[in-house]
Amino acid sequence: MNTRTTTTPEVVSPLDLAPVLPVVVIPDAELAVPLARALLAGGLRAIEITLRSTAALEACRRITAEVPGMTVGVGTVRAPAHVTEARDAGAQFLVSPGATPGLLDALEDSCLPFLPGTATISEMLAVAERGITEMKLFPAEVVGGTALLRAVHGPLPDLRFCPTGGITPRTAATYLTQPNVGCVGGSWLTPADALNRRDWDGISTLAAAASSLRTAA
Repeated sequence: MNTRTTTTPEVVSPLDLAPVLPVVVIPDAELAVPLARALLAGGLRAIEITLRSTAALEACRRITAEVPGMTVGVGTVRAPAHVTEARDAGAQFLVSPGATPGLLDALEDSCLPFLPGTATISEMLAVAERGITEMKLFPAEVVGGTALLRAVHGPLPDLRFCPTGGITPRTAATYLTQPNVGCVGGSWLTPADALNRRDWDGISTLAAAASSLRTAA
Protein backbone atom coordinates (compact mmCIF):
# COMPACT_ATOMS: atom_id res chain seq x y z
CA MET A 1 0.00 0.00 0.00
CA ASN A 2 1.50 3.32 -1.06
CA THR A 3 0.65 5.79 1.68
CA ARG A 4 2.89 7.68 4.00
CA THR A 5 0.72 7.13 7.07
CA THR A 6 -0.20 3.81 8.67
CA THR A 7 -3.30 2.42 7.01
CA THR A 8 -6.19 0.64 8.65
CA PRO A 9 -7.06 -2.98 7.85
CA GLU A 10 -10.17 -1.81 5.98
CA VAL A 11 -8.08 0.00 3.34
CA VAL A 12 -7.59 -2.17 0.24
CA SER A 13 -4.90 -1.59 -2.35
CA PRO A 14 -6.17 -0.42 -5.75
CA LEU A 15 -4.40 -3.49 -7.15
CA ASP A 16 -6.69 -5.78 -5.21
CA LEU A 17 -10.09 -4.23 -5.86
CA ALA A 18 -10.81 -5.90 -9.21
CA PRO A 19 -8.91 -7.76 -11.94
CA VAL A 20 -9.62 -4.91 -14.35
CA LEU A 21 -9.59 -1.27 -13.33
CA PRO A 22 -11.85 0.68 -15.70
CA VAL A 23 -9.95 3.70 -17.03
CA VAL A 24 -12.66 6.16 -17.96
CA VAL A 25 -12.98 9.52 -19.66
CA ILE A 26 -16.31 11.01 -18.57
CA PRO A 27 -17.39 13.82 -20.90
CA ASP A 28 -20.46 14.80 -18.86
CA ALA A 29 -20.85 14.53 -15.09
CA GLU A 30 -24.48 13.47 -15.60
CA LEU A 31 -23.17 10.14 -16.89
CA ALA A 32 -21.05 9.44 -13.83
CA VAL A 33 -23.52 7.84 -11.42
CA PRO A 34 -25.33 5.53 -13.90
CA LEU A 35 -21.95 4.52 -15.34
CA ALA A 36 -20.59 3.63 -11.90
CA ARG A 37 -23.74 1.67 -11.10
CA ALA A 38 -23.45 -0.25 -14.37
CA LEU A 39 -19.84 -1.21 -13.65
CA LEU A 40 -20.75 -2.22 -10.11
CA ALA A 41 -23.64 -4.34 -11.37
CA GLY A 42 -21.14 -6.17 -13.56
CA GLY A 43 -18.94 -6.96 -10.58
CA LEU A 44 -16.30 -4.24 -10.79
CA ARG A 45 -16.07 -2.16 -7.62
CA ALA A 46 -13.41 0.35 -8.64
CA ILE A 47 -13.14 3.04 -11.29
CA GLU A 48 -10.35 5.36 -12.41
CA ILE A 49 -11.72 8.67 -13.66
CA THR A 50 -9.05 10.34 -15.75
CA LEU A 51 -8.39 14.06 -15.67
CA ARG A 52 -8.91 14.24 -19.41
CA SER A 53 -12.20 16.11 -19.28
CA THR A 54 -13.52 19.11 -17.42
CA ALA A 55 -16.24 16.89 -15.91
CA ALA A 56 -13.77 14.55 -14.16
CA LEU A 57 -13.69 16.07 -10.69
CA GLU A 58 -17.45 16.61 -10.54
CA ALA A 59 -17.92 13.02 -11.70
CA CYS A 60 -15.70 11.90 -8.82
CA ARG A 61 -17.77 13.90 -6.34
CA ARG A 62 -21.05 12.46 -7.58
CA ILE A 63 -19.96 8.83 -7.61
CA THR A 64 -18.39 9.11 -4.16
CA ALA A 65 -21.60 10.61 -2.79
CA GLU A 66 -24.15 8.44 -4.61
CA VAL A 67 -22.57 5.04 -5.30
CA PRO A 68 -21.21 3.85 -1.94
CA GLY A 69 -20.16 0.43 -3.22
CA MET A 70 -17.76 1.95 -5.77
CA THR A 71 -14.16 2.88 -4.93
CA VAL A 72 -13.33 6.00 -6.92
CA GLY A 73 -9.85 6.85 -8.12
CA VAL A 74 -8.63 9.81 -10.13
CA GLY A 75 -6.08 9.20 -12.87
CA THR A 76 -3.88 11.22 -15.22
CA VAL A 77 -2.60 13.00 -12.10
CA ARG A 78 0.37 14.93 -13.48
CA ALA A 79 1.09 17.69 -10.97
CA PRO A 80 0.85 18.40 -7.24
CA ALA A 81 -2.17 20.63 -7.88
CA HIS A 82 -4.01 17.68 -9.40
CA VAL A 83 -3.36 15.68 -6.23
CA THR A 84 -4.99 18.36 -4.11
CA GLU A 85 -7.95 18.77 -6.47
CA ALA A 86 -8.59 15.04 -6.65
CA ARG A 87 -8.37 14.58 -2.88
CA ASP A 88 -10.76 17.50 -2.33
CA ALA A 89 -13.19 15.95 -4.83
CA GLY A 90 -13.33 12.78 -2.75
CA ALA A 91 -10.89 10.53 -4.61
CA GLN A 92 -10.08 7.34 -2.73
CA PHE A 93 -6.93 6.56 -4.69
CA LEU A 94 -4.74 8.30 -7.26
CA VAL A 95 -3.01 7.15 -10.46
CA SER A 96 -0.30 9.02 -12.37
CA PRO A 97 1.17 8.39 -15.83
CA GLY A 98 4.70 9.10 -14.54
CA ALA A 99 6.60 9.80 -11.36
CA THR A 100 8.67 12.97 -10.95
CA PRO A 101 10.14 13.72 -7.50
CA GLY A 102 7.73 16.59 -6.91
CA LEU A 103 4.72 14.55 -7.93
CA LEU A 104 5.79 11.64 -5.73
CA ASP A 105 6.13 14.01 -2.78
CA ALA A 106 2.59 15.24 -3.34
CA LEU A 107 1.21 11.72 -3.77
CA GLU A 108 2.81 10.60 -0.52
CA ASP A 109 1.58 13.69 1.32
CA SER A 110 -2.00 13.06 0.15
CA CYS A 111 -2.28 10.07 2.54
CA LEU A 112 -4.26 8.29 -0.20
CA PRO A 113 -3.31 5.01 -1.86
CA PHE A 114 -1.66 5.71 -5.20
CA LEU A 115 -0.12 4.06 -8.25
CA PRO A 116 2.74 6.10 -9.74
CA GLY A 117 3.47 5.49 -13.38
CA THR A 118 6.71 3.79 -14.45
CA ALA A 119 8.01 2.54 -17.78
CA THR A 120 11.65 1.52 -17.18
CA ILE A 121 13.64 -0.37 -14.56
CA SER A 122 15.41 2.85 -13.56
CA GLU A 123 12.05 4.53 -12.92
CA MET A 124 10.89 1.51 -10.93
CA LEU A 125 14.05 1.64 -8.81
CA ALA A 126 13.67 5.38 -8.22
CA VAL A 127 10.10 4.87 -6.99
CA ALA A 128 11.04 1.79 -4.94
CA GLU A 129 13.81 3.76 -3.17
CA ARG A 130 10.99 5.61 -1.41
CA GLY A 131 9.51 2.36 -0.14
CA ILE A 132 6.79 2.38 -2.78
CA THR A 133 6.14 -1.13 -4.10
CA GLU A 134 2.88 -0.72 -6.05
CA MET A 135 3.03 1.00 -9.42
CA LYS A 136 1.39 1.51 -12.76
CA LEU A 137 3.23 0.24 -15.86
CA PHE A 138 2.48 2.69 -18.66
CA PRO A 139 2.20 2.53 -21.61
CA ALA A 140 2.33 -1.20 -21.06
CA GLU A 141 2.13 -2.57 -24.59
CA VAL A 142 4.55 0.03 -25.97
CA VAL A 143 7.28 -0.58 -23.38
CA GLY A 144 7.29 -4.37 -23.52
CA GLY A 145 4.11 -5.69 -21.95
CA THR A 146 4.24 -9.11 -20.35
CA ALA A 147 7.82 -9.69 -21.55
CA LEU A 148 8.99 -6.66 -19.56
CA LEU A 149 7.02 -7.74 -16.51
CA ARG A 150 8.61 -11.19 -16.61
CA ALA A 151 12.06 -9.66 -17.01
CA VAL A 152 11.78 -7.27 -14.04
CA HIS A 153 10.22 -9.82 -11.69
CA GLY A 154 13.55 -11.55 -11.13
CA PRO A 155 15.58 -8.53 -9.94
CA LEU A 156 12.56 -6.69 -8.47
CA PRO A 157 10.37 -9.44 -6.98
CA ASP A 158 8.74 -7.19 -4.37
CA LEU A 159 7.12 -4.86 -6.91
CA ARG A 160 3.51 -5.16 -8.09
CA PHE A 161 1.97 -3.45 -11.08
CA CYS A 162 -1.19 -2.29 -12.78
CA PRO A 163 -0.26 -2.43 -16.48
CA THR A 164 -2.25 0.08 -18.51
CA GLY A 165 -2.11 1.18 -22.13
CA GLY A 166 -3.07 -0.87 -25.15
CA ILE A 167 -4.44 -3.82 -23.17
CA THR A 168 -7.48 -5.55 -24.67
CA PRO A 169 -9.93 -8.18 -23.44
CA ARG A 170 -7.88 -10.71 -25.44
CA THR A 171 -4.55 -9.84 -23.80
CA ALA A 172 -5.75 -8.94 -20.29
CA ALA A 173 -5.92 -12.54 -19.07
CA THR A 174 -2.28 -13.12 -20.04
CA TYR A 175 -1.20 -10.06 -18.06
CA LEU A 176 -3.13 -11.35 -15.05
CA THR A 177 -1.14 -14.61 -15.05
CA GLN A 178 2.03 -12.67 -14.22
CA PRO A 179 2.99 -12.93 -10.54
CA ASN A 180 3.78 -9.22 -10.29
CA VAL A 181 0.46 -8.03 -11.73
CA GLY A 182 -2.35 -7.14 -9.35
CA CYS A 183 -4.79 -5.81 -11.94
CA VAL A 184 -4.82 -4.28 -15.40
CA GLY A 185 -6.21 -0.96 -16.52
CA GLY A 186 -8.72 -1.08 -19.34
CA SER A 187 -10.51 1.54 -21.40
CA TRP A 188 -12.50 -1.03 -23.39
CA LEU A 189 -15.12 -1.29 -20.63
CA THR A 190 -16.62 2.12 -21.36
CA PRO A 191 -16.48 2.72 -25.12
CA ALA A 192 -17.47 6.21 -26.18
CA ASP A 193 -20.40 5.03 -28.28
CA ALA A 194 -21.84 3.09 -25.33
CA LEU A 195 -21.57 6.18 -23.15
CA ASN A 196 -23.20 8.32 -25.81
CA ARG A 197 -26.09 5.84 -26.11
CA ARG A 198 -26.37 5.38 -22.32
CA ASP A 199 -26.00 1.66 -22.91
CA TRP A 200 -25.69 0.74 -19.24
CA ASP A 201 -26.68 -2.89 -19.82
CA GLY A 202 -23.94 -3.25 -22.41
CA ILE A 203 -21.37 -1.76 -20.06
CA SER A 204 -22.53 -4.09 -17.29
CA THR A 205 -22.01 -7.03 -19.65
CA LEU A 206 -18.47 -5.87 -20.44
CA ALA A 207 -17.80 -5.42 -16.72
CA ALA A 208 -19.07 -8.91 -15.93
CA ALA A 209 -16.72 -10.41 -18.50
CA ALA A 210 -13.82 -8.41 -17.07
CA SER A 211 -14.63 -9.38 -13.51
CA SER A 212 -14.28 -13.06 -14.46
CA LEU A 213 -10.81 -12.65 -15.96
CA ARG A 214 -8.95 -13.36 -12.73
CA THR A 215 -10.61 -16.78 -12.49
CA ALA A 216 -9.86 -17.44 -16.14
CA ALA A 217 -6.23 -16.44 -15.66
